[in-house]
Amino acid sequence: MTAQAVDTLELYRKYVVPNYGRFDLQLSHGKGCRVWDEAGNEYLDFGAGIAVCSLGHCHPRVVAALSKQLGTLVHTSNLYYTRPQALLAQRLVRYVGSPGKIFFCNSGAEANEALYKIARKFGNEAEPPAPIHTVGEMVETERNRIEIITFKNSFHGRTLAGISATGQDKVKKGFEPMVEGFLQVPFNDTPALLAAITPRTVAILLEPIQGESGIKPADAAFLKDVRDICDKHGLLMMLDEVQCGLGRTGDWCGWKTIAGDDLLPDAVSWAKGIAGGFPLGAIWVRDKKIQMKAGSEISLADLLGPGSHGTTFGGTPLVCAGANEVLDVIESEGLLENARILGDHAKQALLALGSPLIKEVRGIGLMVGIELDENFATQAGLKEGAVPSLHMVNLLHAARLLTVPSGTHSIRWLPPLNVSRAEIDEAVAILGKVLASLS
Repeated sequence: MTAQAVDTLELYRKYVVPNYGRFDLQLSHGKGCRVWDEAGNEYLDFGAGIAVCSLGHCHPRVVAALSKQLGTLVHTSNLYYTRPQALLAQRLVRYVGSPGKIFFCNSGAEANEALYKIARKFGNEAEPPAPIHTVGEMVETERNRIEIITFKNSFHGRTLAGISATGQDKVKKGFEPMVEGFLQVPFNDTPALLAAITPRTVAILLEPIQGESGIKPADAAFLKDVRDICDKHGLLMMLDEVQCGLGRTGDWCGWKTIAGDDLLPDAVSWAKGIAGGFPLGAIWVRDKKIQMKAGSEISLADLLGPGSHGTTFGGTPLVCAGANEVLDVIESEGLLENARILGDHAKQALLALGSPLIKEVRGIGLMVGIELDENFATQAGLKEGAVPSLHMVNLLHAARLLTVPSGTHSIRWLPPLNVSRAEIDEAVAILGKVLASLS
């Protein structure tokens, strides 16, 4: 370990809040699909900042676009109009393929916060549907229509509302009580979802592919059921595409990869890969007429009017210029197709390893989950209490491959969308050697 690496660790110990379980790697620079640590070791990066670095590190076109904007206009606040933001909004609406409007923020958690506020405002101010019969009695729907149904094993961010929406108890511990108005039900379970709907329900929020719990896609039939249920009960269908959106599945919209172009949600959140590493989040809100209690009719896309929501840094000229270039590169270099083709190749190559330590390989596009066998700890001779996914990730780091753990038995591959077939094969070979050393 170099003196510089020791200094970095010491600075962290003294001055950085220890809220992350960091791996013992001090990264210094990157290029393409590779990064280097302060000791000069080279790694193949199949985490990509947890699906953030869509084009890998330091893509020359993005560097040039950001450099140009850096010398033009960096920040103005959202009191004014700037063209990079307008062009990015136009582009995102085009990707959805249906009329709507965009709100920009800084992260996925903030994008989801905007969805919660739209749902609350819709529940409080829009004309409710006809009263719903529950257990043989009529219940009024005019008041307290604020509950958002989410799903077990979901992840929606680290804000108080975000952990309340998240279907994982581990993120909630120590932060009780949770924010009122969230209820979790089993994923891909239509009967359970129907049973959970009450007159308080205002929206259903789900990830088309649950990322943090190990790359678990929704069934196409389930997504369509959610849309039908929302239409029947006057609810909003909201999709969290923070991890799976904007190219990672091989489509601009992850839900389209699963359920096709005919399904249309009412609102969508994005972040992570939208700007290739710069902090940016966004939501799309459908242009859909809703009747207000006050008697007027407005578009859902206009529900958050002036003063109802905001951000200081969301959608700056600098970050929007970078995002436009990232998305333009994905378009011009055919990276949606690359994600589809190489995602399939990765899954087939992983299955071809035939390792008894791998239980399942799943995913869509370049969002791949590798589920370790439930008896991995015994088969690999782990010490009691060792977490299989963390053990594997550390071994892969030692073999110069960066991956991301999910839960106790899954690891994620989230490489850049411009990853090459040779890099996929290199990662498979590294994993295969590590697994062979264990078994």
